[in-house]
Order: sequence, then structure tokens, then C-alpha cells
Amino acid sequence: MKLTICELSYLNELITSCVNTITCMSLFKNQVTNEELKALLCNHFPIHVEDYNRKVEFVKNVDSASGKLNVPELNTSIFAEDVNSSKHAEPITVNTNVTTLTDREIALSYFLTLKRAGKEYAIASMEATNPTLRQFLKDAYTMSCNHSYEVYEWMAKNNYYPIIVATGEQTGDIASIYNTISL
Repeated sequence: MKLTICELSYLNELITSCVNTITCMSLFKNQVTNEELKALLCNHFPIHVEDYNRKVEFVKNVDSASGKLNVPELNTSIFAEDVNSSKHAEPITVNTNVTTLTDREIALSYFLTLKRAGKEYAIASMEATNPTLRQFLKDAYTMSCNHSYEVYEWMAKNNYYPIIVATGEQTGDIASIYNTISL
């Protein structure tokens, strides 16, 4: 089965995005100082390389491309303690003369990259007509979701990303708008 022009266009954009992600992660792994964050980056890195290679396979020869991406399970044991909603995230100071990145800057950059990639994978998977490519893109979306969650947990645990828990009153206000449907 050939690729549609839409699929080829999405793959081109996603491959370029992978080049950026892998390049940045290579830099991040060399600059990060927190061992837990370094372990996350090192564990995620080979999966991003595999993701890149699979997309290149689709462009080079769609008929022999392997659509299976090794999607790791979501690791929620990283942030097992309860969320302390009374804590406020540390203020951010924008650095306009960067020579090295802080661990917070590394985590935030990687987190935002994963969120953007996840959105692109979701959109591309809905447009894919090739079933093998469609499944691969859905797997890549799941990979981005799982990785971003792990980075999010690390940032929240280190007070680098705000966690604001909705109050009972706020939840009740929204809940009061809707009623279940009986069929």
C-alpha cells in the first residue's frame, strides 16, 4: 500500500520533529545534574530513536515497514506520594543569556516537546489510511503520553510545575450542570 500525500506530509513533519527531539535529548543527557531526571532521559532516549527509525522505514519502503513501536507501560511509581496542593511552584526566571540549561529548563523543554509531539501523533493517526501506519502513530501517541507523564511527575515532585487541585465546590459547580442519560 502506498502512502497518501497527507501521510507523507505528516511523516516528514514528524521525522523532522524526531531529529529535534533526539538532538535536544543528546544535549540534555550531557547537561542534566539530577540523577532521577537523567535516568528518565536515558530510558526514554532509545525509544525515541526507535520511533525515528520506524518513521524513516515508512518513508523509504512502506510495504516492508514495521508498524510496531515498543511502547513502555506508564510508570506511575515515580510520584507515589500524595499531591500537596498547598505548595506553589517555584517562580521561573527567564534566562535570556543561556550557556547551560538548568534541570528545570531541561525537563520543561522535554515536557513541552512531548506534549506537542503527542498532539501531532493524534492528528496524524486520525488522518492515516494505511492501517499499519495508523497503528504505529497511535502507539507513538501513547509513548509521548507516557513519557510526558513521567516528566510531569518529576517536575511536580521537585516543585517546578504547578499542581492546583480543584476544590469540592468547583467540582460540584461543574457536576451540577450535567446529568446522566438513561437508555
